[in-house]
Amino acid sequence: MGVIVVSGTGTEIGKTVVTAAVASAARAQGRSVAVVKPTQTGVAPGEPGDVAEVARLAGDVTGVELARFPEPLAANTAARRAKMAPVRPQQVADAVAKLAVEHDLVLVEGAGGLLVRLDDDGATLADVARLLGAPVLVVVTAGLGTLNAAALTGEALRARQLEQLGVVVGSWPDAPDLASRCNLADLPESAGAPLLGAVPQGAGALSADAFQARAAGWLAPALGGSWDADAFAEEFAAVR
Repeated sequence: MGVIVVSGTGTEIGKTVVTAAVASAARAQGRSVAVVKPTQTGVAPGEPGDVAEVARLAGDVTGVELARFPEPLAANTAARRAKMAPVRPQQVADAVAKLAVEHDLVLVEGAGGLLVRLDDDGATLADVARLLGAPVLVVVTAGLGTLNAAALTGEALRARQLEQLGVVVGSWPDAPDLASRCNLADLPESAGAPLLGAVPQGAGALSADAFQARAAGWLAPALGGSWDADAFAEEFAAVR
C-alpha cells in the first residue's frame, strides 16, 4: 500500500499516535514515509500540530500540513469563522500524489471522524479516500459505545464503496474494564473489518526511542507489525 487514510470514530481518540506508530513500523522496514494533515484546527500559529507530533514520535518522516485554522472546530466551520479558504479534496489528492512519487508510504490523517465536513459543499475525508483510491484505517476507542461508532463508520465506508483496511484501538487502557475486554472480540464483526492493533494508553508520552522500539508490537502484520489479535484477545479474555 502506497497510501493509507487514517480516520476515526471521533476526536481525541489516538489518531495521531496511531499514525505515528504506523509510520514508525514502516520506517523500521526501511520504507520512506510522508504524513499529510489536510486540516489542522485549534492550534495557534507556530505551535506544533499533529504532523510535528508524528515526526517527534516516529522520527524521520516528511510532514505536510495543508491548512491551519485557529479554533478547535470542524474544518469547514473553523475555516469559515477564520475567513479562510477551506481545503478541497482535490487539493489533498494532488498533494498526496506528489509525495507518493518520492515516498514508499503516505499517511493522510484526518481530523475528527470520517464524515466531518471539509468545506461548505459537504466534502469529507471519505471523498479524499475516493479520489486517492486508498484504503481507510479507522481508529476506535476501547470501551462502551465503540461498537456502534465502529459499525456506523464501517457502514459509511461500504456505502461509498471504500475499502476499510481495519480498525485499531487508539488508547488501550492500563486496566481494561469488562466492556473493553469484550470489545476485542466484538469489534471486527461490528466494524466489518479486522482488528489490526491496540496502542497502549500513554504511548504518546514515550520518548522517541522508546516509541520507535515498541511501535511494531502494537500493530498487526498488515500494518508492518507483529501484534497478534487472537493472542491479545485471549490474554484479556482470561481475566473476565
